[in-house]
Amino acid sequence: MFNRIHHIAIICSNYERSKDFYVNKLGFTVLAEVYRQERKSWKLDLAVNGIYQIELFSFENPPERPSRPEAQGLRHLAFEVDDVEKVAEVLNERGVVTEPIRVDEFTGKQFTFFTDPDGLPLEIYGR
Repeated sequence: MFNRIHHIAIICSNYERSKDFYVNKLGFTVLAEVYRQERKSWKLDLAVNGIYQIELFSFENPPERPSRPEAQGLRHLAFEVDDVEKVAEVLNERGVVTEPIRVDEFTGKQFTFFTDPDGLPLEIYGR
């Protein structure tokens, strides 16, 4: 019935700051960017390695969503990478603070967490 995840939608509090984070710090590719005047809202379509798509939205005065401690709902967004240590190093060089790298006790794979400008928990997970 389901083929794959088509896209993930993220609402940010500061469009320019979040656009810089996802495009310049994480390196996602801009597919399209539109301003919807009737909603006073930006919509930025991003490609993740040409496979998945993130929709970054801006809205006037969006309410904050708690993410810590472990709030109910979507927990985090994880991205697969070939080398967790190398990607974490690049992120840190770009000013993105990552947690210490851990090893998944069930898979033996490395992973670490960081947050976007609005505190959305993001993870990089070894391949």
